[in-house]
This record gives sequence, structure tokens and C-alpha cells, in this order.
Amino acid sequence: MLKELDLRANMPKDEYAPLAEALKPRLAWLQQEAIRENIPVIILFEGLSAAGKGAVTNSLILNFDARGFTVYNTRPPEPSELRLPWLARFVEKIPSRGRMAIFDRAWYSALSMGLDSEKELKKRLREVNIFERQLADDGYLVLKYFLYIDKKEQKKRLEALAREKSTAWRVTENDFKNLKRHGEITDFYDSLICATDTPHAPWRTVAATDKRYVRAAVFSSIVENLEKALAKKRKEISDGAFTPRIDPRFRLLPHKTIGELDLKKSVGEEEYRERLKEYQDKLFKLQNKLYLKKIPVVVAYEGNDAAGKGGNIKRVAEALDARGYAVTPIAAPLPDELHRQYLWRFWRALPRTGHFAIFDRTWYGRVLVERVEGLTPAARVSQAYNEINEFESMLARWGAVIFKFWLAIDKDEQLRRFEDRQNTPEKRWKITEEDWRNRDKWEAYTQAADDMFRYTNTDFAPWVAVESNCKRYARLKTLETMIETLQNRL
Repeated sequence: MLKELDLRANMPKDEYAPLAEALKPRLAWLQQEAIRENIPVIILFEGLSAAGKGAVTNSLILNFDARGFTVYNTRPPEPSELRLPWLARFVEKIPSRGRMAIFDRAWYSALSMGLDSEKELKKRLREVNIFERQLADDGYLVLKYFLYIDKKEQKKRLEALAREKSTAWRVTENDFKNLKRHGEITDFYDSLICATDTPHAPWRTVAATDKRYVRAAVFSSIVENLEKALAKKRKEISDGAFTPRIDPRFRLLPHKTIGELDLKKSVGEEEYRERLKEYQDKLFKLQNKLYLKKIPVVVAYEGNDAAGKGGNIKRVAEALDARGYAVTPIAAPLPDELHRQYLWRFWRALPRTGHFAIFDRTWYGRVLVERVEGLTPAARVSQAYNEINEFESMLARWGAVIFKFWLAIDKDEQLRRFEDRQNTPEKRWKITEEDWRNRDKWEAYTQAADDMFRYTNTDFAPWVAVESNCKRYARLKTLETMIETLQNRL
């Protein structure tokens, strides 16, 4: 692909000048239209050293309102970033709706970092395709440009940069080492481009010998793609279809429905106190072993209102060293979160290696409350089941142990707990009008939960239904489940 480019392609100044004059106001206007239509835009520049990525970026942003974009120059990860999934530092930088993120190198520059096998590289390439497809499905415009020059041109540019005091810092010893491997590196990038050239995020390879030609090709392409994105957005009509499609590579396990759970399970007070201390001691010791082996743990809690998630989390947290865990309560998204792909806020709360992240409600709100309340179009809810499986699959491949607990109570027990909260001053803050309103949609939420089990109960992140009419029984079951699973992992 790269070797087939016509590297002699050029654009004379008299031809470039009128084209540039036409493109500049068009780019400025299209940026404002994208802001008005809430279209988030990601523009990636990749290429060989000295191919002109920085120069094209600098020329491009002169056409935009500086308040509407952010430029990121990707560098090697910080030590703290190495303790997160490799994509996390890039996910954090995705723009909110109506804004642009322009990357001088992006996730592609980190693809092979720390890898020692072709198999692992293929896994990361698949994760990149998943990540970009999820962005595109959520309305992001992802534009990818690879700037290419031959070995002779690269040598000339590197030497010119190295000669000047003001630019010598931009050239490293590694750049000249890589120059000797120009052909090998070209072959690597060719295979990378082929593996990630998808309909939702296609590559545009650009012969970068002539600087005017590069700017004309890139700017024209950006104009064309922004115009298409705006036209698509204005024609967009949700069909309301609910048709989940799960990637066949995910192995889904059978799971009981809510109605099949035995909610009468209970345990006495004395037995509870004895086993609680025993389990908490075991979990504390396991936490230390997990820390030494740098194994991250993700604990996700969902369930009926008043099912006892808070009390359950408290008993888990009591067992842990406070320096090694964080509890993240999930409420309705804040404006900054609402204006990004919905998994963004959960990526940002992932644990470092060796730590626990405990979520009081989770990314499953997409297929529960957002589905039942009609907050998200049915077509996007349908896509979310597979997107969630993909997200959890990435976490599992990273090495995380994933617990997903559904705390279940029956309708009578919920009413009893609601009334207790209503009538107890120190508990009254726990009950809201929304809780009473949600109770009227009990059947709809039950159906949504059953569908959640059906489509997301994978072998790498299975659901554990916790019968919670008896809080003591529920607390012991979650602790016991965690201990058994973590012991097996260790």
C-alpha cells in the first residue's frame, strides 16, 4: 500500500494558492457546523519520523477556532499509565461532542510497546478496531492519515533538522537507527494499515514528499468527510429497533432469570458474625497477594433499588487496605460525561494493577435505566450489549478479575425497605421520588435485567445473582464468591 504511493506527487504554488484560499474558510465554517450539530471529531496523523506530521497539524489548526479543539502529541507512557489498560490513556483524551481532538501520533504509536509476540499484537489490533468502531457507532468522526516518504527524503530531512540548533532536539539517535530499517518499518506499517483500515475508520495514505501536496490532500479530505458527517447527522432518524447482535467469539453462559431465583435464602445472626470475620480476614490477605502480583480487580454492583448494595460494598471495603481500593458511585452522567461515548467515564475509574475498583452501579445503566426510561434510542441500547462485552473482554485480557453482582430482592421486601427508609429520619436521604416512580416499572426493569443476563453473561465476566432478601446472606455470598475466585486466580 505505502510502496504503491506516487512519491513524486506535487502541487505547484500557483495551483495550491487558490485551492488553499477556498479550503480555509470552508474548514472554519465546517468546524462551527460540527459544534452546532454536536459531532465529535478525531483526526489522527501517523507516519515516519520527519514525514511532516507536525507541520500539517500546525497548518490545519490555523483554520479552526482554537476554543474548539485540542492537540495531543503522543509520548511514551508515564509509569502510572503503564499500570492501566494500554488504551486507557488515549480513551481519556477523546473529545466531547462538538469538539475536535487532533493527535500527532496516537494509539498506533503504542501498539507494539511492551509486546513480545505477534499474537499479542493481533489482539491489540483487534482492540483498536473495536475502540474505533464503538466511537463511530456513537457518532464520532474518526479520520486517520498516514504520511509517507522514502528513505532518501527521510535521510535528507533528519540531517537538516539535526544541523539546526533550534530543531536538533527533535531528532534522536533512534530516528537514525530506524532510518536503516526503512524498508522493514514500511512493511510493518503496511500490515498495520491493512489490519485497521475499516469502513468506520478508514486510512488515507498520503505521499508526503511535497508539502503543498500534503496540505491540499489532507485539508480536502477533512472537508469532504466533515460535509458527509454533517449530512448524515441531519438525516439521522432512529428506527427504534431492538435487535442485539453479539459477536460469536463471546461465549455466553446460561443464567437464571430473576423469577427463578430463590429469594428466601437466609443466615442467622450468630453464624453471620463468625463467617463475616473469617471471610474479611481472608479477603485482606488475598488483597496483599494480588498487589504483589499486580492483578487488578473490578467489582461491579447492580440490583434493585434498596437491594443492599451500599451495605454489601461496605462489608467488602472493611476487609481491604484503604490504600488499595476505590469505590465509585455511579449516578446520572454529568454534562462532561454525557457529551462523550458512554464508557468513557468508566475507563477513567479503572484500577491500577494490584488495586480494586468497586462500582456502585455501572456501565450496565445503558441497558437498564436508559432502556426502561427511553433515555437512549433502542438501536443504541441494542449495540450496547456487545460493546459492554468488548469492554469487559479488554479488561480480562489486560489481566483484571471481574466480578458482576446482581443483588435481587422481591417487590414486597423492597416496599418494606422503602417504608423503613421513609419512616427513619437518619435513613430518609436514601429514598427519593424517583425510587417510588421506578417501583411502578418493576416488570420493565425485571425484563431489562433478564436480557442483560442473556446477552452479557460471558465466561470471562459472568454474572453472580445474589439473593438479597436477607442482607446477611447476600453479604456472605459476595465475599465467599470473591474469595473463591481470587484464590483460583492466584
